Amino acid sequence: MFADHSCLFLKQRVHQKERAIQSAFQDQAPLVNHHQNGNFEVKLRDKPRSQRPLTRYLPVRNAEFDLRQHIETAGHQIELCSHLIHLTSTSCHGYLHKLGGAWRTWRKRWFVFDRIQKALLYYGDKGETKLKGGLNFQAIEEVYVDHLHSVKSPNPQSTFCVKTYDRVYYLMAPTPEAMRIWVDVIFTGAEGYQDFLGEIE
Repeated sequence: MFADHSCLFLKQRVHQKERAIQSAFQDQAPLVNHHQNGNFEVKLRDKPRSQRPLTRYLPVRNAEFDLRQHIETAGHQIELCSHLIHLTSTSCHGYLHKLGGAWRTWRKRWFVFDRIQKALLYYGDKGETKLKGGLNFQAIEEVYVDHLHSVKSPNPQSTFCVKTYDRVYYLMAPTPEAMRIWVDVIFTGAEGYQDFLGEIE
């Protein structure tokens, strides 16, 4: 008798759920409209509006902005990477490996993210005498971890991408935590980021 009672209860719950689902769908406009001539029209559902990213993850132009404080308040453990990254209120310095565009080999480069010059520069040496290249902030559109492993990397967990309007730079940090710091650092200067451009126009 107990089993019969529980089955009846479950059936009632299923019917309630089905009615709730049906009423929810009735409130929505149909996705397919049938016409009298035998044709039909398919409508696409409205896409939900994408939520604006948190301010922390937007580029920052404020002259009073303190880069080191920003990274610390983001929860990064800078002290664990102090031998790998030198971080100040306006700059970040450290070695990263960069995948070459022509030869597709990983080369160790000394990177400098400079908020005063508004540029990400890389050198052949730590003394910053042999400039190899760089990007100004307005060219940087996106900075993201290479979760898809789009390139062959000796250390996939520490590989990330800096996307510009004409190419993607593949970079590899010494450790995953150093990579996360670099990603957050560089994104503060990604002035080519489309949502950011839309906000300042």
